[in-house]
Amino acid sequence: MDFILEGLVTAVRLLAGLDPETFSAVWATLAVSGLSLTATLLLGIPLGFALGYFQFPGKRVVRTLVETSLSLPTVVIGLVVYAFLSRRGPLGDLGLLFTVSGMAIGLTILGLPIVLAITATAVEGLEERLRFTLLTLGANKRQVALASLWEARFAVLLGAITAFGRIVSEVGIAMMVGGNIKWHTRTITTAVALETNKGEFGQGIALGCVLMVIALVVNLAAGFFRRRAKP
Repeated sequence: MDFILEGLVTAVRLLAGLDPETFSAVWATLAVSGLSLTATLLLGIPLGFALGYFQFPGKRVVRTLVETSLSLPTVVIGLVVYAFLSRRGPLGDLGLLFTVSGMAIGLTILGLPIVLAITATAVEGLEERLRFTLLTLGANKRQVALASLWEARFAVLLGAITAFGRIVSEVGIAMMVGGNIKWHTRTITTAVALETNKGEFGQGIALGCVLMVIALVVNLAAGFFRRRAKP
């Protein structure tokens, strides 16, 4: 038990003293998570809405592929992104390997199927009477589509929170694509894994506490939006 207490004391000291190494991992985490989540939502919400709202040939196949990608191993995503971004890969000239932007690409691929699947399911679950009622009231196709998306807003918000949780807690992709470079691409999760393996429990506990605070803030913000968005 002594090492746990010592780790807690060290964690408090690091956080209170604004330890540069500790907060470097925090800023890297916020940067890569922000980029990834923004890209995930910008792509996932309209694509998920289209998948759930429209009927088109091959829809069942696309839906199956999206749902299958929900369980895609993260090491496979990391391996594929690494292969594409490495010097010998087709995107090697962009110099994105071992960068925050490169990590964001891999984490976007991880979070995108979550938002896609949850948004599509939410839109498909809307009552058919909604569309007919709106058309009866004189709404055009664009207005009907926007109103349908608004009705599914809480499920979309759930998808965003779930994707964020998966993105911010990922280790494998961040390690493989980012390289866990100190002061540059070392995130909270990769730093916790590294410091714990080194026996540096203090910094691991400090970063774990920060990660929980970030998750709490995001969920509080989502709850605030949900309350404000209620009719």
